Amino acid sequence: MLISILAFLLLGPSANAQLTPRNLLEKEMDLAGLQRVLVSQAAWKPFPQSAVGWAKILPDSIRAILIKNGEACLQGPFPNVPATVTLDFFRNGNRTRYENLVFGKRNRLWALVLAESVEGRGRFLDAILDGIWSISEETFWGASAHLFLQKGGKGLPDADNPVVDLFAAETAANLAWADYFIGPELDSISPLVRGRIYYEVNRRIFVPMETAKYDWLGAGNREAKLNNWAPWIMSNYLTAVLLLEKEGNKRTQYVYRAMQVTDQYLNGLGDDGACEEGPTYWAYGPGCVLDVLDLLQSATNGRINIFHADIVRNMAAYIYRVHIGGNYFVNIGDAHPEMAPEPCMIRRFGAETGDTVMRGFGNWLYAGNGYAISQQFHRTRELFDFMDIHDIRATPAVFTDIGDAWLPDVQLMVSRLAHGLFVAAHAGNNGKSHNHNDVGDFIVYVDGQPVIVDVGSGTYTARTFSKDRYRLWFNTSAFHNLPTVNGQQQQEGLAYGASQVSYRADRRGARLTMNLAKAYPASAGVSAWNRSILAEKAGKITITDNCQADSVFSSLTQNIMTVGAVDITVPGLIVFATDRGKKVQLHYDARVWSVQSEEMQLTTPEEEGLKESWHHRTITRIRLDLKSPVRVAVFQYTIVAK
Repeated sequence: MLISILAFLLLGPSANAQLTPRNLLEKEMDLAGLQRVLVSQAAWKPFPQSAVGWAKILPDSIRAILIKNGEACLQGPFPNVPATVTLDFFRNGNRTRYENLVFGKRNRLWALVLAESVEGRGRFLDAILDGIWSISEETFWGASAHLFLQKGGKGLPDADNPVVDLFAAETAANLAWADYFIGPELDSISPLVRGRIYYEVNRRIFVPMETAKYDWLGAGNREAKLNNWAPWIMSNYLTAVLLLEKEGNKRTQYVYRAMQVTDQYLNGLGDDGACEEGPTYWAYGPGCVLDVLDLLQSATNGRINIFHADIVRNMAAYIYRVHIGGNYFVNIGDAHPEMAPEPCMIRRFGAETGDTVMRGFGNWLYAGNGYAISQQFHRTRELFDFMDIHDIRATPAVFTDIGDAWLPDVQLMVSRLAHGLFVAAHAGNNGKSHNHNDVGDFIVYVDGQPVIVDVGSGTYTARTFSKDRYRLWFNTSAFHNLPTVNGQQQQEGLAYGASQVSYRADRRGARLTMNLAKAYPASAGVSAWNRSILAEKAGKITITDNCQADSVFSSLTQNIMTVGAVDITVPGLIVFATDRGKKVQLHYDARVWSVQSEEMQLTTPEEEGLKESWHHRTITRIRLDLKSPVRVAVFQYTIVAK
C-alpha cells in the first residue's frame, strides 16, 4: 500500500497558474536576519542524544517498541542494489522490487538508530555501520522512476550527475539523524564514518541544490506553482543542512533556500489552504510544510514562526474539513478513500495554529488508532511527534465533525445530514496535479461507510505517469459519478473544467451548482450541463442535471460507482447496503433510464492497489442509459437513507 500512495511527480508545475506572492517566510526573516538568529550546527540539539534523555521523554512502552524494532533488524547483511533491479522500471514499468529493496534498507537503518539511541548499550552499532556504508556505496539514492531527472535519462543512474528527488533527500536526512544520535559512537569505530556521511550528502544533495532548476522547483521559475515534491524535499533537505553543515555562510544560504522554496509552494495554494491533490497527499504537502516550520522555529529559537498566518491555519484545517468518519476522507484524484493521519502531528499543528478543533481531532485520532511508529519517510516529523506523546496520552479526546465546509479555491463542498448521510462534491478542472477527469463528481456515505464512491487510485506503475494515464479506467470520467455524453468522456487539461460555479448554504442545507459543458470535448455536443447538488439537513440529497445538446443527445449514460451490495431489480430504485447493513436508496425516473450493473474485474498490476484500498470489496459500476434521444432535458436523482 505504501508504494501506491507516494506522491510522485505527475504533472510539471504550471507556469501559468495564479500565485499569491505571500512570501511569508522571507518577510518574517531576510538572509541577514537569518544569519544572526540561526543556531549553529554544534549548538542545535532538538532531541535527546542519550538513553537517559529519551527515558525522560518517551514512555517505557514506546521505548520497548523501538528496541524491539531494532532487534528485528540486527541480523543479515544490507543488500546491494543490482543494476537489473534498477532497470525494472525502464524495462517493464515495475518499480516495486527496487523500492522494496532501497526503502527496506533505510527503514532498517532508522529502526537500528532509534533502538541504539534509546537503549545506549552499543549492541546495534555494527549493524548501523553496515547500513550507513551500504547506503553510501549506492550509485543513486532516489527512486528508479525518477531517473528522468538526470541528464543521461532513465534506465541506470549516472554517478557523475547526482539528482535530488524525494528519496535522495529523505536518505540524506536519514543519515544525518544517524550522525546526530550516535555520532560519538561512530567516531569510536572510525572517524571516517561521519566524514563519509557528510561527503555523500554534500555531493549528492547540497552541491546540486545550489544551482538546481528541476521541474519540481518550477525549472528555476519562482512564479511557477509547485506540487508536494517541494515541501517534502525541503523538509528533508533542511534537516540534513541543519544537522550536517558546519560552515556558517553555507548553512545560512541553504536554510534560506529552503525558506524560499517553501514560500513558493505556499504561494501556489489558494486562500482556503486546500490540498488539490486530496487528503492522502496532505501529509506529503501541507504536512511537510509543518515539518519545515517546526525545524525553522527550533533552529532559530522561535524567531521564525508563521503558524499564525491564515493560509497556514487553513492549510492545516483542510484535513478535518474533509473527514467523513473513521479513517475515511473525501478523496479526489489519486488520493485514497482511507488514511490514518498521524495523531501527534495533527495535534501539534492544531496547537501551533491555535485551532482547537484540529487539536481535538488529533486527540480523537489517537484515542481511536493509538500511536503507530511508521519507520518510513517523514522521520523528522516522527521525532517531533515523540516530544508530544506524553501530552496527547494525557488529554481527553473531544472532537465533533463539522457539519458543512466550502473550499472555494478547489470548489469542494462537504455536508453532513440527518440519518447519518454525508455528501461531498466538487467542480474545479481537469488540470490538477494527480488529476482524474472528475469535474462534477459527488460521493455519498452513511454512518461513515461508503455508498457512492470515488474509487481512487491504483498501484503506481510506469503507465500511471505516462501517455497511457487516461487509459486506466479509474482515472476517467466514465468511472466516476458523471455522465458520458454521446459516447464522449471528459478530457484532461486546465481548459476542461466547470464554469458558473456557485455555492450557498443556510440552516436548511447546502447547494453547489456548476456548468459541466466545458469539461467535455466539443465533439460531445454539449451546449449546457448544469448540475446541482442539493444537501438538505433533514436527510435528503438531490442531484439535478439540466442539460441541452447542440443537436441531440443520441446516447447518454449516467455512471454511478459503488462498493459492496447493490440491488437494481426494482425499476426506478437503486438500493445500496453498507457492510453494517445500513441501506441507502437512490431514486431515478425509470421512464427515462434503463439500468445495468457491472462488477469491475481487477486483474492488472495497477488494480492491485484498488483491491487494497477497498479491503477486497466488489467495485461495481451502475449505468443508467438514456432510453430515447433528447435535445433538452432535466434529470433528477434523489438519495435518502432508510
